[in-house]
Amino acid sequence: MTLKLSEPILYLITPGAATESTTASSDEFQRILDQVSAAVVSGIQLIQLREKNLPARVLHELTERVVEISRGSFTKVLVNDRADIAAGAGADGVHLSTRSLEPKVVRAAFGDNFMIGASTHSLAEATAARDGGADFAVLGPVFETKSKVKYGPALGLAVLANTCAALKPFPIIALGGLLEVNVSECLNAGASGIAGISLFSNPAAIVASVKSIRDNVSTSGARKHVQE
Repeated sequence: MTLKLSEPILYLITPGAATESTTASSDEFQRILDQVSAAVVSGIQLIQLREKNLPARVLHELTERVVEISRGSFTKVLVNDRADIAAGAGADGVHLSTRSLEPKVVRAAFGDNFMIGASTHSLAEATAARDGGADFAVLGPVFETKSKVKYGPALGLAVLANTCAALKPFPIIALGGLLEVNVSECLNAGASGIAGISLFSNPAAIVASVKSIRDNVSTSGARKHVQE
């Protein structure tokens, strides 16, 4: 499919706090629903349910609940790695890691209208994601962040800019160490949007945070257009 989302694309990634013992009545389950509700109100375009430790049945139930919250909005819902659960629960697609099935395998199984995102950490990986049929790639970490230490040093804005330029018009979404104050730097480097875990982690602050980001983008004159 062709990704048609207004830019800058804002991509909320849930924190992965749910565990094998999480149920629909657990605090962390409800917190995700609160987070999603705030994201939909704010107009965030993409949400990834990155709850890797949830049992399949609970993840399916969570996905169904999130899909219901987002229904009728501009927000698209993706599930980390589990394309089967995403499709079964009515989500828009899946987000793949470098250890997941290749995008072309998922595309062949789930069709052209199933959205596929891919995590990448280099131009080579982003190129492979594009060539394999992904709709967009998340590239990171762009800035230093504790949560991405295992992926090595921060890539920096130069790598982001080179990757965006090399793969244009394929959408690249920046991830890693993103703050409200450095979003414009990523967009000016060519990114189609930004993704965040901690950036959007507080349900009570999401609406204000998204407004601040968009205000900063507008003030700075960062790119803002629609990907056709």
